[in-house]
Amino acid sequence: MSELYPLKFEPLLKEKVWGGTSLVSHYHKRADSSAKYGESWEISAIPGNISVVSNGFLAGNNLEELIEVYMGDITGDSVYEKFGNEFPLLIKLIESCENLSIQVHPGNAMARERHNAFGKTEMWYILESKKESNIYTGFKEPVNKNTYVDSLNNGELEKLLNVENPSPGDVFFTTAGRVHAIGAGIILVEIQQTSDITYRIYDWNRKSYKDQLRELHTDLALDAIDFNAAGKTKFPGNPVLNKTRNLVNCEFFTTNIISFNELIEKDYNLIDSFVIYICVEGEFMIRWDGNSEPVIKGETVLLPAMIKEVILEPAGEARLLEVFISS
Repeated sequence: MSELYPLKFEPLLKEKVWGGTSLVSHYHKRADSSAKYGESWEISAIPGNISVVSNGFLAGNNLEELIEVYMGDITGDSVYEKFGNEFPLLIKLIESCENLSIQVHPGNAMARERHNAFGKTEMWYILESKKESNIYTGFKEPVNKNTYVDSLNNGELEKLLNVENPSPGDVFFTTAGRVHAIGAGIILVEIQQTSDITYRIYDWNRKSYKDQLRELHTDLALDAIDFNAAGKTKFPGNPVLNKTRNLVNCEFFTTNIISFNELIEKDYNLIDSFVIYICVEGEFMIRWDGNSEPVIKGETVLLPAMIKEVILEPAGEARLLEVFISS
């Protein structure tokens, strides 16, 4: 019998000027129902924001402490060899009641040089979206630096951007260097490298604390932007019932979608990695070694790498994102 078990964590809720109340009311986050939360950090190893276990005998221990003790049994031997005690992914739920800032993230080399941190490649899975909502991702077509700077200084940056209308189930994959923003009226899952480095380029002249404009990072962003990152990136994340369908496979993470209304047996013997389940619809039970753990919509679970075989049992029909790191 495995000593470890599927781990849940206390969500780290972040109040944002552009946030809302749905993460509490519809995605089962226990917090002030009147506060405007923009993000729920589901699994995090960001310093100062390290996730704490909420279930089982390890409750109260944080993720970093667990990896120090269990090492590759938690993350997988190859993942532990590469990342040590630092968990390599950050999982969030995001609600935008207003446009988020137009921003860009540096790649690994720049982030390491400037901030001693990882870069940030990420993906979004759309949970909810209003008909008029937009995702801003990349440029309409490749641009040069001078054109970009002129448009930014003239307040016309938005005219250069590729704008896409998302629907629930759509997927957006954003590599480091690609300019992007989440528009108003969207709730999504964000899967990303463990990084909190964001260069804010334009913030719609929005004011926040003490009626001040929010800080911009236009100079830092200039060297981080990939001016050739253009065109559409949206694709439908349509699942195949009772099958595992791949959505994203990159050097930083692999993400699959599973929609199921019958038992699914998962065998991870060929994967030397932890596995993350993010329940995006319905509820299900994880069964392993004669044990079980329920998972409901909005919950995220970390399956330690030492657990190689599980059965997923839906209550009716359920849908989840499955995330791991490929060897």
